[in-house]
Amino acid sequence: MTDLSRRTLVKSAAVLAATAPLPSLARSAKTPRIGRYIAVPESGVHAFKGIRYGRAERFARPVAEPLEGPAITAAKFGPICPQRAMAGEPQSEDCLFLNVWTPEADPRAKRAVMVYFHGGAYTTGSVTDPLTHGAKLAADGDVVVVTVNHRLNALGYAWLKPFGARYADSGNLGQLDLILALQWVREHIAKIGGDPARVMVFGQSGGGAKIATLMAMPAAKGLFHAAATMSGQQVQASGPAHAWARTQAFMAALKLAPGDVEGLRTMQIERLVEGLAATDPIMGGGVYFGPVLDMTNLPRHPFWPDAAPQSLGVPMILGNVREETRAFLDPRGPKLQGLSWENLAARMVPEIKIDLDPVWVVEQYRAHEPGWTPEQVYYAATTAGRSWPGQVIEADARAAAGAGSTWVYQLDRPSPTDPLRGAAHTDDIPYVFGTLDAPGSYSGTDDAARRLSGAMMRAFTGLAKTGRPELAQWSPYRLPARETMVFGDTVRVENDPRRWQRELWARAPYVQPGV
Repeated sequence: MTDLSRRTLVKSAAVLAATAPLPSLARSAKTPRIGRYIAVPESGVHAFKGIRYGRAERFARPVAEPLEGPAITAAKFGPICPQRAMAGEPQSEDCLFLNVWTPEADPRAKRAVMVYFHGGAYTTGSVTDPLTHGAKLAADGDVVVVTVNHRLNALGYAWLKPFGARYADSGNLGQLDLILALQWVREHIAKIGGDPARVMVFGQSGGGAKIATLMAMPAAKGLFHAAATMSGQQVQASGPAHAWARTQAFMAALKLAPGDVEGLRTMQIERLVEGLAATDPIMGGGVYFGPVLDMTNLPRHPFWPDAAPQSLGVPMILGNVREETRAFLDPRGPKLQGLSWENLAARMVPEIKIDLDPVWVVEQYRAHEPGWTPEQVYYAATTAGRSWPGQVIEADARAAAGAGSTWVYQLDRPSPTDPLRGAAHTDDIPYVFGTLDAPGSYSGTDDAARRLSGAMMRAFTGLAKTGRPELAQWSPYRLPARETMVFGDTVRVENDPRRWQRELWARAPYVQPGV
């Protein structure tokens, strides 16, 4: 699906939702509110969209926003962080908004709370995507769902501390936004039916990486009681030297003098966003902004040299999809055109983050899986050498530290709507949210999709409610067995699936993007 067609579908869905008749909920119960925000009914639950949780000046720490004020019907999302993607969405630096779906806005309800952080690395994305609307999960899972937008890219993660104490928190401002949102949940969620003592954070791709980073941030300690990461890990943060090189490359692309931080702080946001097209001086490609090891807000790497001790007691689900890279290495695109055994090794090189001889790698795959095609090897190897290692490192680190409340999954079910897609990055989102029929979903809506969605939803809501997945057969992850739940058309536990691939890629260090 092209970006243009996806945006068209998303806009159409939003128009239909806005013009649909209100459910009976609105006529049968008093409309709840929290502070100045008045709920709207949505699919049988109460929705509060566009709640402002904070404000922030450019490159400064966020500050909390009072709930009280003139009444607002909370019927639409707030603007998203300025970025080069999602051009059809309202964008603004004033983007610290969250959204809540609750089955019952009664302080006595005390339902478990699930707080979602979106993907898009640390550079793009938002929670306005219909795949992550929370009404279905709130209703079917009997939980309160919160989704959060925050500052991204240079606005949230540019390293400016060398310019002076005014910028001491730069490099991790996007993370501080998330901490402020979690503090909002702690202070206010009980007013609309949530239990501040049972808060689970979950996120996909970049959202999972943000969670892994929070697990090493002292200010986040105690703000959440369970966590789940979906194809998103953060083994290491960016070091300050590399972060500074990126800031300098970004400023050069904006034609600013190396010391002109005031120009960066005051320039028009449209021009600042244009600068995000700068080339990354460390890894090539677009300039990377992400959490920085600043020794204050983030005093250690999240999962190096071990799992952050402060979060070992937090129950955690870690998951990945079997062929992650099919989502961003388009099987219909130029990188796959003319793929053969002769050029396979060379085409793999730019896509992997572990430095092994690609010719040797191809030989190993052909020896282990002689029936595979070059395309199958390409996607298996690029997934195992790029998108999967971080999850293995994190799960192993928790197991090695004795954190028994760790569960690992692998999504195997291929898309029934696009056979070339297989089981790819982002494909677990609609199963967990129950948004199988949302624009952008590849899950289909058949019986198998609904069964799998029910299982994954029970697992995630079970972790939020009780600290363990609500699937009796799902064993905790331990070494050396590496018990893994395989979510496919059947649901089963396997010990160390893809073992030989894991061992192959473990022969050399994993390079976390951004370090």
